[in-house]
Amino acid sequence: MNITSAKFIKTAVGDDPVFLDGTPQIAFIGRSNVGKSSTINALTKQKGLAIVSASPGRTQGLNVFLINELFYLVDLPGYGFAKLSKQDRAWLHELINWYLFNKKFEQKKIVQIIDANVGPTKDDLELLQTLEQHNKNILVIANKIDKIKKSQYAVQCQKIKDLIGYHEIIFYSSKTGTGIPEIINKILC
Repeated sequence: MNITSAKFIKTAVGDDPVFLDGTPQIAFIGRSNVGKSSTINALTKQKGLAIVSASPGRTQGLNVFLINELFYLVDLPGYGFAKLSKQDRAWLHELINWYLFNKKFEQKKIVQIIDANVGPTKDDLELLQTLEQHNKNILVIANKIDKIKKSQYAVQCQKIKDLIGYHEIIFYSSKTGTGIPEIINKILC
């Protein structure tokens, strides 16, 4: 199956009927500026569907996109560093936790995006552990593989695999498109 249609539905910042309408949801989560929105744009082949910014903290709500008229992709705000006040960062953290761990909502899959060049950070690993504790269906995407030096590629990939553990990892580049078919296959199945 391919992604043949994608449209922005809304930005939600709390209780919203869109999350309870029975449409399956796939959530994209990761640190600020790891490439969540860029990945959504690459998967849907719509450059401006999800807003991309060089400034950390641009996504400040739960951006909901309807894909193939069948399911939602939910672009969550980034965790970690953001150019926001301490109060705003705390509010975004609460919003993320409210959506991911609220028993009213059931995500078909959580796509956690990490920076392959940096490797999983403490924040990435803590979130992964929390998702595991809540029995979430997790797919890890290691983005920015194009930034890894060729001489370090195999070592860096193995390091990521060792830290992530048993979860499936797709090594991906939003710049080159490497990994897009694998991601689409995993989120559409």
